[in-house]
Amino acid sequence: MANDAAVSPKALELAVIGAGPAGLALALHAARALPRAAVTIFDARSLEVDIGRDPRTIALSLGSVLLLQRLQAWNADRAQPILEVHVSQQPPNFGALGEPALRIRASEERVAMLGAVLHYGEVVAPLQAAWLAAAELEPQRLRTRFGTPVAALKNIGEGVEIDAGIAERFDLAIVAEGGVFSDQARKAIAHDYRQTAWVGTVEIEGGAEATAFERFTRHGPVALLPLKGGDAVEGGRHRAALVWCVTADDDPVRDLDDAQRLTVLASILPAAAGRLVGVSALKHFALGLNAERTLVQGRTVRIGNAAQTLHPVAGQGLNLGLRDSFELVHALAAAPAAIDLDTVLRRLEWKRAPDRWGMIAATDFLARSFTWQLPGLGAARGLGLASLQALAPLKSAIARQMMFGTR
Repeated sequence: MANDAAVSPKALELAVIGAGPAGLALALHAARALPRAAVTIFDARSLEVDIGRDPRTIALSLGSVLLLQRLQAWNADRAQPILEVHVSQQPPNFGALGEPALRIRASEERVAMLGAVLHYGEVVAPLQAAWLAAAELEPQRLRTRFGTPVAALKNIGEGVEIDAGIAERFDLAIVAEGGVFSDQARKAIAHDYRQTAWVGTVEIEGGAEATAFERFTRHGPVALLPLKGGDAVEGGRHRAALVWCVTADDDPVRDLDDAQRLTVLASILPAAAGRLVGVSALKHFALGLNAERTLVQGRTVRIGNAAQTLHPVAGQGLNLGLRDSFELVHALAAAPAAIDLDTVLRRLEWKRAPDRWGMIAATDFLARSFTWQLPGLGAARGLGLASLQALAPLKSAIARQMMFGTR
């Protein structure tokens, strides 16, 4: 006779807390892959809020694009494919090599794109529409609780109790509410990088419109993410999203006006990026690492920014969260009925560890390295870029890591 703790994962009561990209992707995937599971989404945001208008810019890896395509929630018309990633370092350069650069191209990796750039709302809106359509067809199994903030949750043996006005029991709660570093309660592993990210858009003449640029400077990395042609402006110019990371204690951006910021950016970025001719008003936020030691605590699983908030230097935070969501649903769907849920979750923790901790370690190392004042550090970084460019197999391995994570 089966142990009472053995529960068929396909007959679970699941609660998803947070209707951002990771939470909605998980709920939608669970609705399709676990046909007997009941899924409830909680979010403080009202359905009356037009999430599609959220202008924040995000970069998705090819793996994330494919996952959203599988869910039939991909907004291809608004997405700008990334065909090349160009990584370089601001002078002084590495000796006679001049200005070394790492160039990863989709054509060399035999893929249609390395990833894509679009606005946050253009990611969430199709996911939300697909979820609402599914919930309308199966209202008893798929429940939507927008405008319902979760005040507390508590593990209770073989389940979890959620307080969202009234106490309700679920077999498993998935927390996908993230937020930004400065607003979060500190988790088990936390580090304030004392860095600020300034974000906005720039107008460019010339340059490669489908190329994402990352430039290492002594203050921190600067990234340009190409925006869709629909965001083009007059005169053959195009727009790119800007992420400009600098030291917070001696911020070189805060006191500059728009013209001065444009001049500084033009002096920082490589010639291949084109000629910068305009910059928008910039917003800023603090940068830090804030991560749980484990994804799983009893019958509560954290994914995305709820599990780990990373520095944007590699642009992998949301991609990691989407992989968390898909791997969790896959683990539940593939588990034999005789295996108890706690064992499934322990196995998930081990399976996700290389991808998760590898990305945490890589972004943490890069973020901290910009604060180090070591002789020859710039030359060493330049040598590293030149070496990666020259070693095709290693460069391809890095490209695959960027696109799909550790598998």
